[in-house]
Amino acid sequence: MITFDHVTKQFEDGTIAVDDVSFSVAKGKLVTLIGPSGCGKTTTMKMINKLISLSSGSITIDGTDISEQDPVELRRNIGYVIQRIGLLPHMTIEENVALVPKLKGWKKEDYQKEVDDLLDLVGLEPSTYKKRYPLELSGGQQQRIGVIRALAGKPPIILMDEPFSALDPISREQLQDELKLLQKNIQKTIVFVTHDMDEALKISDEVIVMKDGCVQQIATPDTLIHQPSNAFVRSFIGEDRVKQAIETTSKRQASSVMLPLTAEVLQESTPRLPDSSPLQEVAKMMLTSKANKIILMAADGEATGWIAKDQLLKELAGIDMEVI
Repeated sequence: MITFDHVTKQFEDGTIAVDDVSFSVAKGKLVTLIGPSGCGKTTTMKMINKLISLSSGSITIDGTDISEQDPVELRRNIGYVIQRIGLLPHMTIEENVALVPKLKGWKKEDYQKEVDDLLDLVGLEPSTYKKRYPLELSGGQQQRIGVIRALAGKPPIILMDEPFSALDPISREQLQDELKLLQKNIQKTIVFVTHDMDEALKISDEVIVMKDGCVQQIATPDTLIHQPSNAFVRSFIGEDRVKQAIETTSKRQASSVMLPLTAEVLQESTPRLPDSSPLQEVAKMMLTSKANKIILMAADGEATGWIAKDQLLKELAGIDMEVI
């Protein structure tokens, strides 16, 4: 849905904030941009809604180059959530949430219903909250309003710039959980900027790791933590997270990844192991026997499934095979 094609941003002082970046964000996915301060992640995100202009390359949304679009109209179709929320203090919650639908010319009954529906979506009773002002709400409640204001007007794309970083740890974790649940229901295309690796691993469909304006790796959270592409990514993830993920994977039982049995597999002369065996034990047998398959057995001796060698190597990616 969103495609960056060799995008570079160089500021007037010569600073290259984003350097020849290419990636795509699929429709309905939540993709996180992460990296150290000054890596270019926020600049990258702000180029999507033309808050920052690119120097070269192109950004397209559904195949249309954003350079051909009016900035105001583009932004009305892209929700935007920022760290400091940005609610207008002199407006009620209802007025804040309805701002974009009003600008888009919605009828009063339509945007009022939209406000009520969105408040219900994040667990805030409309009759209680919509006539209040932002300062009458807690920080967590204000951030929820910031999120639903970005959803008002039904934009297909939401940009979120470190939206939870100013919150206390408990509120932050709650909002991360709520965002994951909300995304299951609304299936928006979300680009989320954070500096918190735990947050990125928790909420993302894909993570884009950046350094010095360049993309270092694009991967699912599971692949990122098991197969970091280079020393920087591994260091940024943190050795403790990598080791913990490896230990968790290696202790899993074979039954957690087994495939359904077929008559063809059963007829083969294939080594057998209990389905409660750790994945490392299965890998060890495959390496010593040079088998491409392992049949798994229940405690009563009945075959319950099988594992293919290629599949097992994928599951154990990142684990030092010498320790098996």
